[in-house]
Amino acid sequence: MSETVVKALAPANDPTFENVWDEIVWRGLVHVSTDQEALRTLLSGDPITYYCGFDPTAPSLHLGNLVQLLLLRRLQLAGHRPLGLVGGSTGLIGDPRPTAERTLNTKDTVAEWVGYLRTQVERFLSFEGDSAARMVNNLDWTAPLSAIDFLREIGKHYRVGTMLKKDAVAARLNSEAGISYTEFSYQILQGLDFLELYRQYDCVLQTGGSDQWGNLTSGTDLIHRVEGASAHAIGTPLITNTDGTKFGKSEGNAIWLDAAMCSPYRMYQFWLSTADADVVDRLKIFTFLTRDEIEQYAALVADEPFRRAAQKRLALEVTTFVHGADAAAAVVAASDALFGQGDLSTLDAATLRSALDELPHAEVPAGTSVVQALVETGLVASLSEARRAIAQGGVSLDGVKVDDEATGIAGSLPGGVSVLRRGKKTLAGLFVSA
Repeated sequence: MSETVVKALAPANDPTFENVWDEIVWRGLVHVSTDQEALRTLLSGDPITYYCGFDPTAPSLHLGNLVQLLLLRRLQLAGHRPLGLVGGSTGLIGDPRPTAERTLNTKDTVAEWVGYLRTQVERFLSFEGDSAARMVNNLDWTAPLSAIDFLREIGKHYRVGTMLKKDAVAARLNSEAGISYTEFSYQILQGLDFLELYRQYDCVLQTGGSDQWGNLTSGTDLIHRVEGASAHAIGTPLITNTDGTKFGKSEGNAIWLDAAMCSPYRMYQFWLSTADADVVDRLKIFTFLTRDEIEQYAALVADEPFRRAAQKRLALEVTTFVHGADAAAAVVAASDALFGQGDLSTLDAATLRSALDELPHAEVPAGTSVVQALVETGLVASLSEARRAIAQGGVSLDGVKVDDEATGIAGSLPGGVSVLRRGKKTLAGLFVSA
């Protein structure tokens, strides 16, 4: 496959698969599910209504949620009707974490975050046509329900012994923290959501992460007991790297879907750094590339890994899906220019500044010497080392080789910044003040 410039694909399912179930299985999106043959038949037939829930435990969704958003979109492209649920009520409680209780956010904070998440989810779905999506908030049916009605109409269908066996609950019971009745009851609230959506919209499928399996089956079991009907659930795999580390998490630096919390440039670089051992699986899950295209990239990974063609395509596809084609094009241009394959002066100012945020950087007043700036940014350890690097011809400023150690920093690039380079690949950013 050529490394010529490509554009990200518009979302579409692969027509070489007989049905969408076969495709999501091939892509590795089904870790656990209810009856697979029944699901294959269901998803191959007339349109169904299905849903996924997103709790406002932060002001943005993150890469783990992106798996669900992509699955929602794939099923919608197959003609099915998605419900995007934002948990205005479950977000007030929080699902049990494996080790400790969640800190409860205020009602005002949760309500504000509901708005943010709703807007994010809406970006990834289509609200037109026969398979138009609909957004729902579980606070709408939970808030009017009294405690007595909740216990009589919903709670009576749950058995404590079964609830105790759920993985998340069992993990907490065996921890020093234990579990509060509040978080213990979360699975009942999620079961109520599925029942309510079944009643209102004939919703028969819920998707979620496999770590939520106990909560997913809470709803299928409740529908069976109360309505005598069958409902289904799909649990997607928890994405981890081949070394076992948690995907998308670092030292307080999660990859959020909100551009204000994680710039498009940072997202692009995150995907660009994907290990060869992980990149093909990432292409399957996080892009709409066809099976044939992915197999071609797999061959490139095996035969020409130094080109990193698969990582570049992965980064382009996901950044475009999350932030749009214009933002993706801007970060590709910035990435290329920073590493010597483009003109730094033509870059978008905001994108360039966000790119420099990801590099070693320093704030310096205009006129600061290149020698001092090299030290300030950590590219060298001392002024004498900086002078030697310049004398050896190994330093450039804004793409121009530095010959005079007295050269001053002007911040001549868009946004009032400069870029220092030592050697071929060691870069630093300078935010220049007047």
